[in-house]
Amino acid sequence: MLGQLVRFGIAGGMATALYTIVYSPLAGFKITSEQVANLCGYLVAMGSGYVMHSKWSFRGHGAQASQTTWRFFIVSLVSLAINSFWVWLLTDDAVLNGPWWWPLIPILFVTPLITFALNRIWVFG
Repeated sequence: MLGQLVRFGIAGGMATALYTIVYSPLAGFKITSEQVANLCGYLVAMGSGYVMHSKWSFRGHGAQASQTTWRFFIVSLVSLAINSFWVWLLTDDAVLNGPWWWPLIPILFVTPLITFALNRIWVFG
């Protein structure tokens, strides 16, 4: 499991980096709202994340490909919901009204732990 966690960390880090590369300029330069930037980053990270996790992080973990596809999609929607919550909580005018980059902190350190557990147990388990 330790090797799997390391592979997940590397692949997830790459997907999260892609998310950040998409989210940051869109939100930071006010090209769009933080929530739309979050959705754009999510779409890029989800596609790349599925390929990396299914082919490398959880390879040979035992689930059939047809099962992993829809389960991964559900977990990625959970991830989108969690990240949308962070964006709403930390940047919305009615809540904490922080700068655009505040959500990146829990998006980088909290959401991956939740998605690792869901992927390990349910998607590729």
